[in-house]
Amino acid sequence: MAAPLLLRGVPVLRLRLHHQVRLAAGLLSVPRRPWCAAAESANREEDASAADKNASVLSVREPPKYHRWDDPDYRKWKDMEEEILRDVEPVVMLTKEILHSDRYGDGERLTAEDERAVVEKLLAFHPHAEDKIGCGLDSIMVDRHPQFRHSRCLFVVRTDGGWIDFSYQKCLRAYIRDKYPSYAERFIREHFKR
Repeated sequence: MAAPLLLRGVPVLRLRLHHQVRLAAGLLSVPRRPWCAAAESANREEDASAADKNASVLSVREPPKYHRWDDPDYRKWKDMEEEILRDVEPVVMLTKEILHSDRYGDGERLTAEDERAVVEKLLAFHPHAEDKIGCGLDSIMVDRHPQFRHSRCLFVVRTDGGWIDFSYQKCLRAYIRDKYPSYAERFIREHFKR
């Protein structure tokens, strides 16, 4: 019985010896055995893409995609961004409190103090303020938007009894464009949703 076992192992030993000779000669690379052929092709693509990424990272032609605090333009932008935020944040907070708190029910008129703040700090800057006010401003109220029933918004109630909604974000955008023309578009792009 020992003889057949020995004979069966000889071809395996011969194959291993042949494989090691070819490795030593440089004719055969070390085989990688992935679980499937798809994994092997993915590994090759990952290796190639990693090499491409490393080459692009080391490229001097492309500027870095992140901002550096020591860049004077970036520092100036961050300072102006902070100034604009300090300027408009109280108005935004007041408006959101008016719209989203339980201070006012649907169809309810704003108090004199809130109305004055909304008219002076928002409605005055709306691009179509004259059209919104029309024949005259009677009051400002909060109600559901006629088309988007889940949204609450501000309405101008005119002296003739008619009323029309206005966007506080449009008012703020116009205010920022007027007061900070050099930084307005970047600020609006980064801080106002569409």
